[in-house]
Amino acid sequence: MTDKSKSRISSILAILKKSYPEASCSLTFRTPHQLLVATILSAQCTDERVNAVTPGLFKKYKTPADFALADIAELENDIRSTGFFRNKAKAIKESSQILMRDYNGKIPDKLEELVELPGVGRKTASVVLGAAFGKAEGIVIDTHVARLSFRLGLTKENNPLKIEKDLMAVISKKDWIDISHLLIAHGRAVCKARRPDCIKCPLKKICPAAADFL
Repeated sequence: MTDKSKSRISSILAILKKSYPEASCSLTFRTPHQLLVATILSAQCTDERVNAVTPGLFKKYKTPADFALADIAELENDIRSTGFFRNKAKAIKESSQILMRDYNGKIPDKLEELVELPGVGRKTASVVLGAAFGKAEGIVIDTHVARLSFRLGLTKENNPLKIEKDLMAVISKKDWIDISHLLIAHGRAVCKARRPDCIKCPLKKICPAAADFL
């Protein structure tokens, strides 16, 4: 990476950190397992909807053991409003059973172990590792991160794995957790999919896509 590229990345991070000092995981959780469940529920669903469901869910199912023993039809009904509830209930129950059987009910803090759990891909694993353990083993690529990375010229790819690889090549590992939170916050507030508010964007002077929308 050239000095110019490093300087540009540093500028992007500095501006976003100043603009969104409170940026963090927007899913509500108290334990690593609660975050795992919430992240599974967030697939094809808004964090707001998940956060509306999880308080009652976590009051009813307090531990991985409770989820492991849950009646699957009842669990499906409990999470129905998050969409794809049958697949999600199956993944939550089966992953909880594996956690009880192989990990004494604890969430592993290694990416290669997390992705072996049902319903857990690289994105979900990275969310859990970053927000619950403060470990950066990857960069979370959601729709906001993908869109903003492309607009900012950090990648030309559409595949999440390729986007992640591009970002990991230009962003320091110490910023891998923060960059996702920052880009998600900016994507929700300003750089929206259909009508980005480039006039108000603090990155407009260094964003190659700004000219297309101004």
